[in-house]
Amino acid sequence: MQKRWVLKPKSNSNKVIHLKSELGVNDIVANLLVSREIETFEQAKYFFRPSLDHLHDPFLMKDMSVAISRIEKAIGNKEKILIYGDYDVDGTTAVSVVYSFFRTFHSRIEFYIPDRYAEGYGISTQGIDYAAENGFSLIIALDCGIKAIDKIGYANTKGIDFIIGDHHLPGETIPNAVAVLDPKRVDCEYPYKELSGCGIGFKIIQAFVLKNNMDLETAYQYLDLVAVSIASDIVPITGENRTLTHFGLKKLNTNPSVGFRALIDLSSNRTRTFTVNDIVFQIGPRINAAGRIEHAKDAVRLLISKSEEEAKNFSSAVDDQNNVRKDFDLTITKEALSIIESSSENQRRKSTVLYKSDWHKGVIGIVASRLTEKYYRPTVILTQTNGHIAGSARSVIGFDLYEALSECSDLLDQFGGHKYAAGLTMREENISLFQQKFEDVVQKTIKPEMLQQEVSIDLEIQFKDIDSKLYRILKQFEPFGPQNEAPVFMSKDVRIIGSAYIVGNNHLKLTAVQDGSPAFECIAFGLAEHFDHIQRQLPFDICYTVEENNWRGKKNLQLNIKAIRY
Repeated sequence: MQKRWVLKPKSNSNKVIHLKSELGVNDIVANLLVSREIETFEQAKYFFRPSLDHLHDPFLMKDMSVAISRIEKAIGNKEKILIYGDYDVDGTTAVSVVYSFFRTFHSRIEFYIPDRYAEGYGISTQGIDYAAENGFSLIIALDCGIKAIDKIGYANTKGIDFIIGDHHLPGETIPNAVAVLDPKRVDCEYPYKELSGCGIGFKIIQAFVLKNNMDLETAYQYLDLVAVSIASDIVPITGENRTLTHFGLKKLNTNPSVGFRALIDLSSNRTRTFTVNDIVFQIGPRINAAGRIEHAKDAVRLLISKSEEEAKNFSSAVDDQNNVRKDFDLTITKEALSIIESSSENQRRKSTVLYKSDWHKGVIGIVASRLTEKYYRPTVILTQTNGHIAGSARSVIGFDLYEALSECSDLLDQFGGHKYAAGLTMREENISLFQQKFEDVVQKTIKPEMLQQEVSIDLEIQFKDIDSKLYRILKQFEPFGPQNEAPVFMSKDVRIIGSAYIVGNNHLKLTAVQDGSPAFECIAFGLAEHFDHIQRQLPFDICYTVEENNWRGKKNLQLNIKAIRY
């Protein structure tokens, strides 16, 4: 599929000129910084030189003082504390951080992760009943709870106090808990709003450490877990998240927890430096697989492991679950693609809604993402579970999936999520009605350009602008992620030198030059369809990122081509 090229608006020229003068950098670097709202020397220093001193005072978060006082009271009175969290990477890392910290000086502590299939997302009645039956008087809920009005009310009738640490958008009413920590509360003045759920957990232990005059290193030792949560939960890597990720990656690559060390040993790049991308594709899926296939408590047991032997055993179990997840993923994706490809009507649609009763509920979200990537249109994958139909939905850039599902709410029992991802349930007899109504809504509201993948380009540059100095500065823009993506450049009228090659399944390898500039080796993943054109020595345009290729100890700059046009 040909991608739509979108060149970002030019940065304010006065701001670029001012920053060039202040920093002594060239146009390219100054433009990239201004587009990231970095416009002064101080802001650039903050960006390029992250420091743990940049972390905000956790007591700026509403209810933090109340939360710490309640935890101190529980510890002083030897109450039983239950650390409760969601079953995804963010939830399990959050539970692992808070549980690991407090168990070092409070023995009456346990953790609880709800079962994805029996209990579903968030705080459950079963979880509260478990706490009541086992004598827990305080629950610290992480990465969930901000809308659990009824459940917190139920816990109050059982004499159980709740501290909620969440990062999702609150509803109109805040739960009646002892403390509700969420920077997105309208009455919370905490200066950074985009922390992960695990980030909220970290702020709790940071606050406890500060209140009790402890060494801050006792909190910083968990930054590898925080970095994994930030990367896996796709939150913005800006501001405080960028600082936490920077130092978390340092720990992950130099002195990881024994749980992560065991996972790294199972990964394909255990000898290389881990990046945000590696977390997203290698560590995150393994942790997530536990909750998708068996139970997410296996992931927590791995992450809180104290010995290498213990971690190795749990990592093997988690890796086995990930292999099962991959098999389900591969099989179901293949079946779903076959359904679309065997029907001309399905191919003509502007949406995809597919149902099969035996598809595994734990992977339908992944399958929905894969089909969205393949056909680039709003997608819903449905399966049968516990006597009802459950679905996972994914959208394309610019299309409000939540709003589209709202239009179909008369056919749904429940739905929830946001603009680009959602979950839903319905009765079996409504499947075909929903399939048609969802298609009608999409057809009526989606813009044609939304059905074409886009590549967002930072700047047009010349090959002569690319050198090792530029690359060294670009490296300092890391860690890359949402709202701080690796810069994508465009260069026009380039040609190959010598021959291009198709490598692997569908990739291009070539050497390109532009107007007598230095030649650059290039890799173009999934773009072998352009082989015939460029092999004829015809000019073409490319957009790409600048990378360093390290092959058998030999390093050279390489362009990673994202799209080709002519």
